[in-house]
Amino acid sequence: MQKTIGVLTSGGDAPGMNAAVRAVTRTAIEKGFKVIGIRRGYNGLLNGDIFEMDARAVSDIIQRGGTEIFTARCKEFKEWEYVLKAKDKCVELGIAGIVVIGGDGSFRGAADLSKAGIPCVGVPGTIDNDIQCTEYTIGYDTAMNTVMELVDKLRDTSHSHERCAVVEVMGRNAGHIALNTGIACGATAILVPEVEYDLEKDVIAKIKAGQAAGKEQFIIVVAEGIGGTEELAKKIEAATGVESRATILGHVQRGGSPTVRDRVMASEMGYYAVELLEKGIGNRVVGLKEGKVYDVDIQEALAMKKPFNERLYKIANEISL
Repeated sequence: MQKTIGVLTSGGDAPGMNAAVRAVTRTAIEKGFKVIGIRRGYNGLLNGDIFEMDARAVSDIIQRGGTEIFTARCKEFKEWEYVLKAKDKCVELGIAGIVVIGGDGSFRGAADLSKAGIPCVGVPGTIDNDIQCTEYTIGYDTAMNTVMELVDKLRDTSHSHERCAVVEVMGRNAGHIALNTGIACGATAILVPEVEYDLEKDVIAKIKAGQAAGKEQFIIVVAEGIGGTEELAKKIEAATGVESRATILGHVQRGGSPTVRDRVMASEMGYYAVELLEKGIGNRVVGLKEGKVYDVDIQEALAMKKPFNERLYKIANEISL
């Protein structure tokens, strides 16, 4: 009897998710599987919102941002009774395993479903790059390039009006986007959740030093986990006399056509995930370690703590002067 695997995207969308869905689908078909697309994450699994996918179902999606099979968060899936309902639905549909593309919350659901008897493999898809077990997550490169392009545009108008642009980027609990884009955009200061900051020393003093050296415009990049971006801009203006405007980039960072790196990484990780399910292996997360794709136990992955690049942060501070 032909084996069936499912594929779903869950949590926040990320550019490259479609490339991962495409890779999973075509790899599975090549290996003789039947593939079921599950719409709207775990909600779709619980509600039977599914459709059979063939090779043509994923044509012309590799270049698209977002996810063609939609995504959603499912609060019910935190309760064991709903995990068992999902298992029963998988048995009913003949689904022998599922590739789950998403972040930490999605992987917790995958771990529970694996425990219930349906092997699941997680593929890291989140723009924050905050999955501890992997050096890289799908969508991260595209999001950073989007931020860089937008901040470059803000710099033009800040220069014209001799302003300070205080730019909030995504990263509720992780400052990876802020750190890297701050360096790429020549930010005067970068504020991240991982490092405590002193407004006077780390921001105001730098702006005043820049003014004394003849600098006319300033960029401050702030991770959303810091909060209070509007208030921060007001404080900067009051302390320095430089007109300061807050810009919150928001969900525009999630969209856009994925970069080469995101398309290739998504394809490689999706392929690897199907290889695991082909062997009957579940309860794993696919990741990147020392430049190579590998897999790790989901619970072990969730328990890992991702280190912040303190050296890069030090570099950012020293070259921003």
